[in-house]
Amino acid sequence: MFWTPELAAYLEDAPWPSTKEELLDFANRTACPLQDIENLQELEDSDEIIEGIEDLWPEYEDVLNDEYFYDDDEEEQYV
Repeated sequence: MFWTPELAAYLEDAPWPSTKEELLDFANRTACPLQDIENLQELEDSDEIIEGIEDLWPEYEDVLNDEYFYDDDEEEQYV
């Protein structure tokens, strides 16, 4: 699986907690990028509940707090 903050952002509004099938359904209905759908398809087939994006990508919070990550909503840009 290959995650980026931009890809993970498409799943922020997913109906957490969810199963793999529910996340795939959400991704298909909301026109998530193909890479997101492929990442979700790579998950093990089970009815295990996924609580949030951190269950899929444990480093997610660390990447969001990275000082080099640029957020379009912020007034200042990192140089």
